[in-house]
Amino acid sequence: MTNENFRRELNNAIDQMSGSPSPALRDRVRSSLAGAPAATGHYWIAAVAAAVIAVLLVGVLVVANPLNRRSPSPAGPIAGSSPTPTPSAPGVSPTPTSSLPAMVCASTPPTTGASAPAETYIDRLATGTHTGYDRLTIEFTNGQPSSVEVKPQAGTTFTRSPSGQTVTLLGSNGILVIIHGTDLHTAYTGSFDIKTGYTGLVEVQRVEDFEGVVQLGLGISGPACYRSFFLSNPDRLVIDIQTS
Repeated sequence: MTNENFRRELNNAIDQMSGSPSPALRDRVRSSLAGAPAATGHYWIAAVAAAVIAVLLVGVLVVANPLNRRSPSPAGPIAGSSPTPTPSAPGVSPTPTSSLPAMVCASTPPTTGASAPAETYIDRLATGTHTGYDRLTIEFTNGQPSSVEVKPQAGTTFTRSPSGQTVTLLGSNGILVIIHGTDLHTAYTGSFDIKTGYTGLVEVQRVEDFEGVVQLGLGISGPACYRSFFLSNPDRLVIDIQTS
């Protein structure tokens, strides 16, 4: 029932009362009824305002509570956790050249092998390329040969022995390697004509293997500058061809 209907019903009830009520009483009742809704409205507004204020206070307390504040995330790694180091690749050691002979571009005196036996046997010819030089390695099975001669030459034409035939190798200049007191057929089973494809030493070919003498012709692309020396364990003759 609305306030207006309630007021109307109450006025009818007062009008139907037996006897003549006091006009002042009637006015006081009606005045009270007229003021009641206003008071009730004020109370309702006050209650709503109080509830809103309470909600705001609770919200402020929750936001302001230091326990609810999040600590900022650190930008760097968390303390106590060290990053796993990346293993570095091992460095490549350059070929030591400080103790090697200097490069020459002319014939050198024959090199005599240390404690040379009556005859040695070549069992391996190997080539390789390095910074500044290409290498020929001649390996022996039973000691060093009696002597070695290294002779640069213009052009790459060599004479086979004992046939006397000529052969022309790759390259623009050559080096003739003469090894005494050895052979290239007893223990050796590799190629007698090696084409390397290098920038300096481009071809190695046997031109003699007769009566304890082995000759190797080297085809060189560029100046025929070299160094030669012996190494041991195993015994081997090393010839480096300069490329830069």
